[in-house]
Amino acid sequence: MNTTSTVSPISKPALWTGRVLTGLVLLFLLMDISIKFMGVPQVAESLIQLGWPVTSAVPLAVLLLICGLLYAFPKTSVLGAVLLTGYLGGAIATHARIGDPLFSHTLFGVYIGVLMWLGLWLRDGTLRAQMPWRV
Repeated sequence: MNTTSTVSPISKPALWTGRVLTGLVLLFLLMDISIKFMGVPQVAESLIQLGWPVTSAVPLAVLLLICGLLYAFPKTSVLGAVLLTGYLGGAIATHARIGDPLFSHTLFGVYIGVLMWLGLWLRDGTLRAQMPWRV
């Protein structure tokens, strides 16, 4: 069976914009992971408010770390983005369930997800070929 993959050409500005967006998403994830591992009191308060046990901070941080590492490396970046999309969907559902403000809390996961996928789309020619921008 002969399989060929099409790769869409990427301009230098698009590549660097994608790298910057990816870096911003990874910095946010790293900050979130760090505060969960450090046991910052505000994390415990937030978890309780969201209806999660305080003991879930470290497992959530480990899960986020694994997904973030998969997203960071080009060979596994699409898998990482798919897994992070699921993680962010859970966060969105959790905030919606308790009635948090829509634009600042509930949709924050959407904002991160859009930046994540846009960064990946801009830096990955294969993904661009499979998901072309159509006007």
